[in-house]
Amino acid sequence: MTLPANVKTSPDYPVPETMKAWVLGDPGELTLSDKPVPVPGKAEVLVRIDAVAICATDLEIIHHGPPAQIHGGDPFNKNFTPGHEYMGTVVALGPGVDEYEIGERVTVEIHAGCGQCKRCRQGMYTSCHNYGKNYGGVDKGHRANGFTTDGGFAEYAVNNINTLVHVDDNMTDEEATLVVTAGTAMYGLTELGGLVAGESVVVTGPGPIGLMGAAVAKALGAQPVILTGTRDNRLEIGKQLGADHVINVRNEDAVEKVRELTGGKGVDYVVECAGAPNGVNEAALMVNRGGKICLAAFPHNSPEVDVAYLVRNNIYLYGIRGEGKTATHRAEAFMRQKRFDATLIHTHTFEMSDLKEALRYAKDRVEDAIKVVVKNKHAEAGKVAAE
Repeated sequence: MTLPANVKTSPDYPVPETMKAWVLGDPGELTLSDKPVPVPGKAEVLVRIDAVAICATDLEIIHHGPPAQIHGGDPFNKNFTPGHEYMGTVVALGPGVDEYEIGERVTVEIHAGCGQCKRCRQGMYTSCHNYGKNYGGVDKGHRANGFTTDGGFAEYAVNNINTLVHVDDNMTDEEATLVVTAGTAMYGLTELGGLVAGESVVVTGPGPIGLMGAAVAKALGAQPVILTGTRDNRLEIGKQLGADHVINVRNEDAVEKVRELTGGKGVDYVVECAGAPNGVNEAALMVNRGGKICLAAFPHNSPEVDVAYLVRNNIYLYGIRGEGKTATHRAEAFMRQKRFDATLIHTHTFEMSDLKEALRYAKDRVEDAIKVVVKNKHAEAGKVAAE
């Protein structure tokens, strides 16, 4: 591929002119197509995508559109490639980039804020005021790969250097795709206070973020960590990740059990990852007076919340979006140190060409799929060559 003179490449990692990428047509319709390989600009690198984990938000985007926003509207029939939880290898450096080297393995955050608005200057780039304005004559520099710009169900993607996280050589490609999931859990606990050592935490919903929430809370020293859910096998994984107690809400009243485990007071923090219709009210009943609740899930309907109870008990409510405030770097450090085994939530791997089947496994929870990963063939070819 002929790139501008100020874009650095290496003969060890040749960059083609075109790539295979899945393109979203009508809702639920994906087609494997040829697209030009993107060119990195200032403060950007080109990442050869080696592996991508499927997120529930990917399914929402593919079938319903939001929270993706392309050219100011729904992403359908706009030559858009979804997918956001990817990792890979740096193969080209944009003008002036010296923070990373060609051949370096990285995992990526989704959001690169504009860097200009009030929220970005506070480090809250996942709440960038210019979200979705990367089009027409109002380009503010914001990127959210797989949401407002092309994502990872492809062979290559451009990423801002602020979204990159170094990946330890001992971490597999599949494990590296889970750093963002752990980063989301880390962001939630950071917003609740950060220093949770010795504090009690409930995590509701043993999906990928909930399971990582239990793992990160325990790694931060929380005591006890209580995980609630409906599937015994997932609750068992939660135990392996550090949960001190698990509650199957089909068999026990979660609020009563949490109160029992905490001497009637309730916990200091609740991380709500289930998105259940009554999730906020139940979280409020689990937390103690002056406690804090983090909302990390997207409920399908707008639930009725007992605001008076929150006010009377001085309960704080936080909502988080994605993996802000560089939480992925802290999550990667925990995973690098083997503070918890994130690979426990990786259940299935498919080739990128089999993306539709991988999405079916994730959507329908075939064989109780938790995290499904798709891989590009060049990743395995590169490993063989290196050996």
